[in-house]
Amino acid sequence: MTAAISARLEALPHARGFWWRVALISLGGFFEFYDLFLAAYIVPGLNAEHILVPVSESYLGSSAGFVASFFAGLWLGTALFGFVADRLGRRTIFTFSLVWYAAAAIGMALQHDAMGLALFRFLGGIGIGVELVTIDTYIAELAPRDVRGRAFAFANVIQFCAIPLVAFLAWLLVPLAPLGVSGWRWVILIGAAGAGVVWFARRGVPESPRWLLTHGRSAEADVIVTRWEDEARADGCRFHHVASPPPQDRRGSLKELLHPPYRGRAIMLIVFNLFQACGYYGFSSWVPTLLIAQGISVTTSLGYTAIIAIAAPFGPLAGLFFTERVERKWLIVGASLAIAAAGLAFAGQRGMAGILACGVALTLANNTLSFAYHGYQPELFPTRIRAAAVGFVYSFSRLANVGSSFIIVTLLAHFGAPGVFVFIAGCMGVVALVIGAFGPATRGRALEEISR
Repeated sequence: MTAAISARLEALPHARGFWWRVALISLGGFFEFYDLFLAAYIVPGLNAEHILVPVSESYLGSSAGFVASFFAGLWLGTALFGFVADRLGRRTIFTFSLVWYAAAAIGMALQHDAMGLALFRFLGGIGIGVELVTIDTYIAELAPRDVRGRAFAFANVIQFCAIPLVAFLAWLLVPLAPLGVSGWRWVILIGAAGAGVVWFARRGVPESPRWLLTHGRSAEADVIVTRWEDEARADGCRFHHVASPPPQDRRGSLKELLHPPYRGRAIMLIVFNLFQACGYYGFSSWVPTLLIAQGISVTTSLGYTAIIAIAAPFGPLAGLFFTERVERKWLIVGASLAIAAAGLAFAGQRGMAGILACGVALTLANNTLSFAYHGYQPELFPTRIRAAAVGFVYSFSRLANVGSSFIIVTLLAHFGAPGVFVFIAGCMGVVALVIGAFGPATRGRALEEISR
């Protein structure tokens, strides 16, 4: 029965119901991404109010400490709690973690000193770390092989719409104090309120049938898949036959990462995550600060950043049309090299046109990389350990972010923005090399086939 239900999942037409489920799952990620990129846009306001101090006075009380505390929370959420989604279910965890994030965000908005900010930023990071891993895992298990890449691109379109929203709100609110409350606090609270609305809207999303199968709950999985099939037939969709993939109905253990083929994949993804995080967030988490370092005023830098952020959803939006035609590992390689080239070009810009053109190019490449690797990682591990394995390898990106926050402020102090962009380019060169040389092909293959 397990193999039959897996085959039915692969044969499901990608009708309206399928895309609606992906959208509901991704909406949780919308506000996770909102908070993920929030620091870049409110740090100038925190600096202006002297809540954060220069790094020369205190690393922990500076913008570097504020950013690092969040990524430390993300590391804890992905590394130590990622396994919970394999034990308790995808739906349970992404529902609970969204509530956790909203509570932490409200707590952060009420703080008046750097240490309090860092504490609630750290706690929020834990919830977001668990949420993002679980979303990736669920979408991978939900999508048939012929549309899995498009599903992740579609999810990222929704999630990356959060970036222009938070950038616009920061540009509008951070320089002001509506109703006597600092603008940066409003930006945080708006995200928390939106997360509450999404939590309510997502209550009807069912558990992952593939997860149910690995826990011996075949009857429940059958009910869910039957309902989805009935929805597709009601929409007039045609089904196509696919061969039954090999069954995977046993419980798993993270110890499987010590043995082939998962050992090599885990090592590859650990190296990948260490370097992609330094390169990706080296720009996206620091772009207003980098512009200020190049002599641009706070208000102008936030305005430029808001314009650049508008491009965020367009990388994955374009991916909807080409991602299933390109092997995912080569898409990752190409995007990494594009980030390196755009970053080096950005470092030499001073005029508005050059800054915006290079910033948009860098954003498009960054977010193409994002939807490609968010889809790629969960494909490489079996359902029984998917969330735990992805959480484990992904956690190294969070450790890298903690360290890179301090590396970047040091590079800024000694070499300016050009030094940061040389660092970003070097990191992306390593990413392209490791995925190109060691990454397995996944396009057009069932999850059970890839993870054998």
